[in-house]
Amino acid sequence: MATIFPLRSFGLASDRAAQATTEGAWVRWSLIAVAVVFLGVFLFMPLAVVFASALAKGVSVYFAALREPDALAAIRLTLIAAGIAVPMNLIFGVAAAWAIGKFEFFGKSFLVTLIDLPFAVSPVVSGLIYVLIFGLQGLMGPWLASHDVKIIFAVPGIVLATVFVTFPFVARELIPLVQAQGNEEEEAALTLGASGWQTFFRVTLPNIKWGLLYGVILCNARAMGEFGAVSVVSGHIRSRTNTMPLHIEILYNEYQFAPAFAVASLLALLALVTLLAKSIVEWKSRQQTKQQELFATRQTATPTSISSAGANAA
Repeated sequence: MATIFPLRSFGLASDRAAQATTEGAWVRWSLIAVAVVFLGVFLFMPLAVVFASALAKGVSVYFAALREPDALAAIRLTLIAAGIAVPMNLIFGVAAAWAIGKFEFFGKSFLVTLIDLPFAVSPVVSGLIYVLIFGLQGLMGPWLASHDVKIIFAVPGIVLATVFVTFPFVARELIPLVQAQGNEEEEAALTLGASGWQTFFRVTLPNIKWGLLYGVILCNARAMGEFGAVSVVSGHIRSRTNTMPLHIEILYNEYQFAPAFAVASLLALLALVTLLAKSIVEWKSRQQTKQQELFATRQTATPTSISSAGANAA
């Protein structure tokens, strides 16, 4: 015998659910106020202090600090390190995401764990590992010294440290995206006669381009702002192995506050530009997702409309 539930009980249940998920106005405004105060104290206020301190002695002092040879060398080295690390991580991230998202193989879980390793290891520890391997007293130090190859306290060591701390960003952004897309489109392209490279550039890459760009932006931001690992392997040699964060530290320790905050403001501007680019990429990605969903909805509705038209004609 079927059990009959009164409609009133369903109405009461829905009312209770609505009450459980809807808070009063004072709760919402309190949470918003806490969030605004938190952002103001820990984000906007430090940014304002940085720019105010950088311009405290005038615009001429500000630009003079940025034109100093040591500052220019630090800016140039930061751009070189990021310019090498980001393309390397882009290639690695795309290859890792392709392998993990499209294929099943032995050691797949171990590879994913290795990709997450820089998130678990302190940057200072990673820099120390490079010193123990490539330093003068390290594992490969005597061989490198005999062949006059310098890695530690030189540009190659800074690049290696930057690559290590930034290589998860592109891969971690692409792996879930590639896994969610499946293999149907690639298999269709291969069935129609496309080569592997044609399938990648014309099918796979357009589908992951916004996620790829998002990962590159995050990778670049971390590469330019990295301090711990680079500090260990750089040696703090002026005009040679100081990146922008290291140069800021030296100026601040020497009580040159205006130049230190001037270079720090440049890093802050780069961070704001990165944040703007990140927001644009997120907006573009949402727009593309909406367009794909709309296209899929239209494709689903088309056969239904055709069949109904045929039935009416019959």
